[in-house]
Amino acid sequence: MSQKNINDIKMEKITAGKNAYIQVLISHDEAPNFAMRRFVIKPGGSMPLHTNLVEHEQYVLNGCAEVGIENEVFLANKNDVLFIPPMAPHYYKVVGDEPYEFLCMIPNKTDKIELVKE
Repeated sequence: MSQKNINDIKMEKITAGKNAYIQVLISHDEAPNFAMRRFVIKPGGSMPLHTNLVEHEQYVLNGCAEVGIENEVFLANKNDVLFIPPMAPHYYKVVGDEPYEFLCMIPNKTDKIELVKE
């Protein structure tokens, strides 16, 4: 068991995204089944259409974003919960003047991120 403060965890820029950052809150080395990450996408920011080998469970902490998952596009807002199946193409585009922030849990399995050409 461990305890940390989010302010002590390094935030790293996501190179494929625009104004997008990640904090690994609980890594796959720390927990046997799931990793927990926090994403922050600043106003005007986005994450391109991409796929992952593993599923994502997400809880929106703040802000609003247009989110595309497979063939659906919707607005995700604070307190929404998202499920992204393995290999589902998905993207994020911030809407408004607040950062879009969410927690993302993934299983501790091999993952590969691939950008999808639009």
